[in-house]
Amino acid sequence: MARRQDDALWTLAQAERAALAEDLSGLSAEQWRRPTLCGRWDVEEVVAHLIAAASMSQWPWLRSMLGARFRPDVHNQRRMAEHRGNTPAQTLDRFRDVIGSTTAPSSHTPAYLGEVVVHAQDIRQPLGLPRTPSIDALTPVADFFARRDFAVASRTHVTGLTLRADDGPFAAGAGPLVTGPTLALVMSMAGRAAYLAELDGPGVPTLRGRLLVDTDA
Repeated sequence: MARRQDDALWTLAQAERAALAEDLSGLSAEQWRRPTLCGRWDVEEVVAHLIAAASMSQWPWLRSMLGARFRPDVHNQRRMAEHRGNTPAQTLDRFRDVIGSTTAPSSHTPAYLGEVVVHAQDIRQPLGLPRTPSIDALTPVADFFARRDFAVASRTHVTGLTLRADDGPFAAGAGPLVTGPTLALVMSMAGRAAYLAELDGPGVPTLRGRLLVDTDA
């Protein structure tokens, strides 16, 4: 059963990669240099990060983290630079090559689906590219993010809050209510304050305060 669930999640991740590759195929040179919601990285750098994430199994990831003295930012910067092409077109070709990948450093498959979902929106939102992943893809990511901190402090962001999607089955937590589209809940749990405007409920000010503290840190 677990294997079947993992296979289904990887299929969803591959579909999200393919959709992002299609969106990227029409970008201008200037759009590839645009800032994203992912810190200081531009569009091409986020795509290179996604290539790296789809290319590292457990032992290469561990060696890279050891070499970075377990500093994730250093690890991510090195691997991003390694997988970035000489041009945006080459980077996009490399991304297309990993669309079907099921390589990951651990068995936390919902987290790796979440990585694709979140980083794709990191790119799309600033560019005004209108795509919402399917509820089937978003719900397992939301469930995982609400249960634990992994690559992002998602559980910490929403501790003591009730989350409820208004477009799907996702619900979690206890406390003041935060409601809205599943995508906005996922992106807010991932620390993207740009999506707070799509949320409603008495718990939103608490969530906003936590995300703004993280942004200022």
